[in-house]
Amino acid sequence: MKGPDKDEKYPISHYNRLCFLKNIITSPNIIVGDYTYYDDFKDVYNFERNVKYHFDFIGDKLIIGKFCMIASGVTFIMNGANHKMDGITAYPFNIFGNGWEKVTPKMEELPFKGDTIVGNDVWIGSNATIMPGVHIGDGAIIATNTTVTKDVAPYTVVGGNPGKEIRKRFSEEKIEELLELKWWDWKIERITENLHELTGPKSRFL
Repeated sequence: MKGPDKDEKYPISHYNRLCFLKNIITSPNIIVGDYTYYDDFKDVYNFERNVKYHFDFIGDKLIIGKFCMIASGVTFIMNGANHKMDGITAYPFNIFGNGWEKVTPKMEELPFKGDTIVGNDVWIGSNATIMPGVHIGDGAIIATNTTVTKDVAPYTVVGGNPGKEIRKRFSEEKIEELLELKWWDWKIERITENLHELTGPKSRFL
């Protein structure tokens, strides 16, 4: 066994609704690690369409680690969606011109929450929404239809709107050990040799 080719666009033969995501991304501001896959009910190219308000002039990045599992309909809202909110109204008059551009805010006056970062080995369920600047830790699970508005700790299961912690996947002590293990950084040969240890409930790593 040698495992699939990380540079293959569609790693499952005769099935083009699941892709290794990094191989279809066109935006330089979306960075995806090896073996992370996206599964879409209709078209895998919906992924970038579902990264909303991601404008080059703002410069924020969407960074996704290795071996993540992203289901159909997952949406990332980026910083371009933010409105200036320190006035009486948040209405963006300036974008319509015709004299209203005189109240165009400077970039530093707009809310900016930084890059959106998804760790390694993260499972994001269908139709989840990730808000700007959120950091999702390694090994986390985001339930279907969840709206993630704040950071998610490693190996935490989150669900609801807004997303709330449901439970930890493992004890705090074990989570620390797994974060040190960083299996996703192993050479693929070592991962392949240890598949039973990585996927079984009686793993020596647990």
